[in-house]
Amino acid sequence: MSANVDTKTDQTALPEEEIFRQRKDKLERLKEEEGYNPYLVERWNREDILSAVRKRFDHLEIDQSDEEVRLKVAGRIMTLRKHGKAMFANLQDETDTMQLYFQLNAMGEESYEFAKKWVDSGDFVGIVGYPFRTRRGELTLLVTKCTLLSKSLRPLPEKWHGLKDTEVRYRQRYLDLMVNPDVRENFRKRSAIIASIRKTLTDHETLEVETPILSLLAGGANARPFKTFHNALGVEMYLRIATELFLKRLIVGMYGRVFEIGKNFRNEGIDTMHNPEFTAMEVYWAYADYNDMMDLTEEIIRNAALAVGDMTVNYQGVELDFGKPFRRATMLDLVKEYAGVDFNTITNDEDARRIGTAHGVELKGTESRFGVLNEMFETFVEDKLIQPTFVIGHPVEVSPLAKRNPDDPRKTHRFEAFLNTWELANAFSELNDPIDQRERFEEQMKQKESGDDEAHPMDTDFLNAIEVGLPPTGGLGIGIDRMIILLTNQPSIRDVLLFPTMKNIGGVNEVNDVSTKAAETATDDVKAEPEKIDFSKVEIEPLFKDFVDFETFSKSDFRAVKVLECEAIPKSKKLLKFVLDDGTDTNRVILSGIHGYYEPEELVGKTCIAITNLPTRSMMGMDSCGMLISAVHSEEGEERLHLLMVDEHIPAGAKLY
Repeated sequence: MSANVDTKTDQTALPEEEIFRQRKDKLERLKEEEGYNPYLVERWNREDILSAVRKRFDHLEIDQSDEEVRLKVAGRIMTLRKHGKAMFANLQDETDTMQLYFQLNAMGEESYEFAKKWVDSGDFVGIVGYPFRTRRGELTLLVTKCTLLSKSLRPLPEKWHGLKDTEVRYRQRYLDLMVNPDVRENFRKRSAIIASIRKTLTDHETLEVETPILSLLAGGANARPFKTFHNALGVEMYLRIATELFLKRLIVGMYGRVFEIGKNFRNEGIDTMHNPEFTAMEVYWAYADYNDMMDLTEEIIRNAALAVGDMTVNYQGVELDFGKPFRRATMLDLVKEYAGVDFNTITNDEDARRIGTAHGVELKGTESRFGVLNEMFETFVEDKLIQPTFVIGHPVEVSPLAKRNPDDPRKTHRFEAFLNTWELANAFSELNDPIDQRERFEEQMKQKESGDDEAHPMDTDFLNAIEVGLPPTGGLGIGIDRMIILLTNQPSIRDVLLFPTMKNIGGVNEVNDVSTKAAETATDDVKAEPEKIDFSKVEIEPLFKDFVDFETFSKSDFRAVKVLECEAIPKSKKLLKFVLDDGTDTNRVILSGIHGYYEPEELVGKTCIAITNLPTRSMMGMDSCGMLISAVHSEEGEERLHLLMVDEHIPAGAKLY
């Protein structure tokens, strides 16, 4: 048995909506002419999956077949080409892709003509057939029976050559999973990692529990919550930002060890490392401390790495070694090591703030000495912690739920685990002193009243719980999504979330509908009414009176730049970090304080204008090499800003004159 198989797909220039219309008409004809409605098929007895078929018959040589077997497979037709008395297709199921050979003699005229006339690419089919290897060496199924199980009314993306546009991939994940097998594999790895975490914890006799997602208070962390309103109760409620306080209530209630893996929600910015909805794991062990949590963290991470690979992980060219014991270092020692500032020699808050400001740290002016220490750590140290590191010795000010260090009450028994510069885990010897806890909550409330939206709320019921009595307890939280990013070598959190949060474009979310680019293109030629913009309240700065000569002006190097990456700077409310293509072989990094006007995601891919020959400026411990140009005006006393964005046809590096 042999066949000269061509797997190319018919190309069409038709807009998607026209294809949709034609296929819908074809479906109606199928019902009328054949009396067949594929959507009425409820079940098909699939006996074989394609990966198993490939493994079972991999021994077949060229022109060799096994006509004694009858395989029953099912899946989606990804490509289809018709040749008179023969057709060729690629069938894909959740495990593999395999070539199909439809032949008139093998199927019989009636069955063959039905498949030829009514089956299209994208359709789901049930296939009966036997395997053979073509002269080109491709394992193929010769079809003896084809059952149409479901019709596809829309074409597969980008003419079956794969979906590359990241925006469409994230918004229409079903298409992404369909045509990009690597993406499907990444999410299988995600499942394996989470299963590994569960096994590690249950092996330690830790009970998995579920706590409320919707509650009257959003506590357990310092973060801005999402608010909603419960009509029946007539109360404002919040989506949880952490599971901590409910889980510790369970320890009070005499569960010795508990954990939860679930969704948290924080009303904050979106970038490559943050999504408003994310997955976290928290675990609490009675009679344990933060040192026990360090040991547990190492075990969880190592087991998760082994579940999808080995102890050495290569992340975007950076090799991370989980086989060695994780480094343990104090925040004080690390700031001294990387910033050259010894906080043991600083005796008061004012000196600390002065030194911090001199080092370019963003401060409010009210920070204590140890608050400045924390800011210095975030600015100068975090981006240096590549290999697994436990940072200990956090100030009380930034650790409202951690037990104090009895040798230095200004510090806590807390650690943060850093990998590849990212905070991956956070853990405490949990504060179980109700009097101390109340005082810390009261201090947090003062911060909230002074304008800190992320300060921890007063939770009187939690206070009541630990007044009943919380035993010595070790607690640990791990960001599951970040762990998966590292272990699967993905560039963004969106690549490990099946359905990441996306910006509303053109009222899409209002109707729960997302149009593909093909559909959008089909309407590009429709003339829309120009937007009417009211400039009547705009206030413009006066023009400069001083003239500048042309030679001086020409010294400023204005260039078109393409935004390759954009992310928010942690702990900075203003700064965005841009990675730019400026037409050279080296990407340019510019920091710009425009986060109040734009989210990072909406700027990726834009063409902007930058001055590229300004002196390098250090901001938040990072070098900013240039300045992006924005248009600024005032409106009713409020400053408005628009980043200058130009035609995407302008190439990176083009100079402005």
